[in-house]
Amino acid sequence: MIQRARLAIGAVPLFAAILAGLVLAQPASAQQGAVRATHGAWSIVCDTPPGASSEQCVLMQNVVAADREEFGLSVVVLKTADKKAQILRVLAPLGVLLPNGLGLNIDGNDIGRAYFVRCFTDGCYAEVILEDSLIKSLSEGKTATFYVFQTPEEGIGISVDLNGFAEGYKALP
Repeated sequence: MIQRARLAIGAVPLFAAILAGLVLAQPASAQQGAVRATHGAWSIVCDTPPGASSEQCVLMQNVVAADREEFGLSVVVLKTADKKAQILRVLAPLGVLLPNGLGLNIDGNDIGRAYFVRCFTDGCYAEVILEDSLIKSLSEGKTATFYVFQTPEEGIGISVDLNGFAEGYKALP
């Protein structure tokens, strides 16, 4: 569950370079890094961050709210450099209400909430350690809906297609 997951504040700064230049809702061809594989709705994108000695890869999907084309999310799964942990990182645009955090629902089941850990010029990041139960839910699910708020009363649900997540996660180096 996201609510109980340990927040990974600053745990993987190597991927800041991959996401820092990412403009929400860009087509895959405009993303930084090279798309190495596609698994359903998910792409494995690889790049060598500044200062890193080796290439790093992430499993990612960029999505836009169905009713608000200007509002999108980047959903990224990555493995830490030491391969001891996996992280789910979501980049939301600036202007989200930070105290409400990021909610997650998979196939109608409330999974929990993660809190935003930092904001940069490209948006605000929420991230959690991926525990086995969450990996299983994402792998077996059809649709994940992430919820963010612009005001205490105005929640925005953004659907993420889970088709290909299991295969992409297994293929992630």
